[in-house]
Amino acid sequence: MARLPKSPFPLPMSALAFPKRLVASSSRTPLLHRHTRTKPFCGKMSAATSSTSLTHSISLPNQLGQPVQIVAAPGLSDSEFRSGIESSLFKQWLKNLESEGGILANGDMTLTQVLIQGVDMFGKRIGFLKFKADIIDKVTGKKVPGIVFARGPAVAVLILLESEGVTYAVLTEQVRVPTGRLVLELPAGMLDDDKGDFVGTAVREVEEEIGIHLNLEDMVDLTAFLEPSTGFKVFPSPGGCDEEIGLFLYRGHVDKNIITQLQGKETGLRENGELIKVRIVPYEKLWRMTPDAKTLMAVAIYEMAKKEGLLPQKS
Repeated sequence: MARLPKSPFPLPMSALAFPKRLVASSSRTPLLHRHTRTKPFCGKMSAATSSTSLTHSISLPNQLGQPVQIVAAPGLSDSEFRSGIESSLFKQWLKNLESEGGILANGDMTLTQVLIQGVDMFGKRIGFLKFKADIIDKVTGKKVPGIVFARGPAVAVLILLESEGVTYAVLTEQVRVPTGRLVLELPAGMLDDDKGDFVGTAVREVEEEIGIHLNLEDMVDLTAFLEPSTGFKVFPSPGGCDEEIGLFLYRGHVDKNIITQLQGKETGLRENGELIKVRIVPYEKLWRMTPDAKTLMAVAIYEMAKKEGLLPQKS
């Protein structure tokens, strides 16, 4: 993808001191057992239905002696089932359950079964994982809502460019099939690996979606200003999705012709079906112009951090 020359950002920014992330980690990991084929729970089955179902058993440190059954939904292949339970998405979800503040941490609830319902592959890795977890509240004996759409961590960047005394926000306009609409939103993307390189991913996504290069040292981690209990991430839809997003800020000065060149520019990885147009809007109008939760959360954190004097000085 063609990049704009570096000259549009002539004023280098000083190295930024980022607040340290205090991410709690646990050395306890689930004990995994070999998955097997067992008789299904239902008594009657149609002729088109397989006579066996895939199952897997795990033991969690917080509920030893109470193994958790992992079951494949009808139609899920052996390889899909194996990929799902061995994926970083599923392992991270299990780890979150037992982490400090996790659902199973205080012993009031127990996980009894997980039904793996669907796996979507992005090349050789799992992009999306759909499953249903049976988590029981011990006081009431009732199940809590447990349908999960797992897609893992992601990043988004609030890019603010100042030109001739006006601050502009750089957005993308993309086809978003789940909403049935074109959506105006921040440049954003999923992490491609398990290394947790949020800053590097943010820079790469801007290059792919906007066509400009941002220096790593110029990025400000907005979510690092949150309390440690948040994990320094935001959850846009925690009622059904595990997605956690790191929000970043970039500020720069450009000539007006750069704003003109970016407006309406077509970008994205066309071979991957990304049909993206760059949209430039005055920052003061941004909060009224988009339904995108990433944008509105980034604006809120940016404004509060600016109010409290937490942002590093621009050079």
